Amino acid sequence: MWHSCLVTEYYTKGPLLDECYKQVHAHAQLEPVAYTGFKDNSEDSALQVVPDSDFLEFMMEDEASGDAEGPEFPAIPEGPKCPFRCQCHLRVIQCSDLGLKSIPGDIPSDTTLLDLQNNKITEIKENDFKNLKSLHALILVNNKITTIHAKALSPLTKLQRLYLSKNLLKEMPANMPKTLQELRIHENAITKIKKSSFQGISRINGITLGSNPFKSAGIEAEIPKVISLFITRMYTNVDVTVLDPSSMHLCALVFLVYLCISTCPALICLLFFLRRLGLSFNEISSVENGTLANIPHLRELHLDNNALTNIPSGLPDHKYIQVVYLHANKIAAVGTGDFCPPGFNTKKAMYTGISLFSNPVPYWEVQPITFRCVFDRSAIQLGNYRKK
Repeated sequence: MWHSCLVTEYYTKGPLLDECYKQVHAHAQLEPVAYTGFKDNSEDSALQVVPDSDFLEFMMEDEASGDAEGPEFPAIPEGPKCPFRCQCHLRVIQCSDLGLKSIPGDIPSDTTLLDLQNNKITEIKENDFKNLKSLHALILVNNKITTIHAKALSPLTKLQRLYLSKNLLKEMPANMPKTLQELRIHENAITKIKKSSFQGISRINGITLGSNPFKSAGIEAEIPKVISLFITRMYTNVDVTVLDPSSMHLCALVFLVYLCISTCPALICLLFFLRRLGLSFNEISSVENGTLANIPHLRELHLDNNALTNIPSGLPDHKYIQVVYLHANKIAAVGTGDFCPPGFNTKKAMYTGISLFSNPVPYWEVQPITFRCVFDRSAIQLGNYRKK
């Protein structure tokens, strides 16, 4: 319209120009359009901005509609709870170093490892572990436990490792699970092991009993066929024969360390299947003739830190022995027949380690033929002796 009026004004005069001005003036007097918000008229958008009053009404309607019932969703099941202050990861529950005085009561039933060491627990009650049928390892080291209820361990039908060291127990736990494979109960106050202590247990392969004040004939129980038996740091000078030879049926590894015994005991003659024998840190001054001959399958012999003056007799007759620790003794001479049999290639297993250091041996006088059955010369350790 503006363009047509300009053209009219340029080419014409009179009534036509007057009519054009009237139309422009009429258009300028129209009422203003009321603002209803920005509207996007594109086909891809349905969003409209509404006035403030309409927006408030819209919000009020939305709040009112909230009372209506919406779609129902299935409830999310809660996971297993973790005892207060403990740390839980998968099925491992760690409650150590918390100053606990009793066993937590909300331990998940699917727990496989429960760590309660370094607390102040004084007693294990009958129902402390009643729901823990999946438990494989129980760690109660360094508490103040004096008693364990006779039925406390009965529910643990899958328990394999029981660690009770550094407590105040005066007797072995009763009714230990038959599935038990390792028992650590050293550094307690146990004076006697009853005959029923290991009844029904046949899979155990490791027992530590050291630092317990065993009395004479204090071990009545038949020690099961174990792979490892550790008896270390006895409080008293107990004769090692408290381990009744008739009840010892070890099949792989025995360590009797810090026992303060003066001679190798006769019980060794029954240890036919023994593989490793450790008698370190004692006061052994001699090994009786024929003692080692009764352990034909021996692989390792630990006699270091004793008072031996000679190489133990019988070593050349062993076909399988490979490691001999004799360091830190009082051995002053090594003969050509102390380790190897007279001929060559008669030993089925060559030596892989012989330690003789910290002995008053003039090693420059030792003949090279002495170690003819050693796999490698680097396996021999000599020298470094200092007079005390």
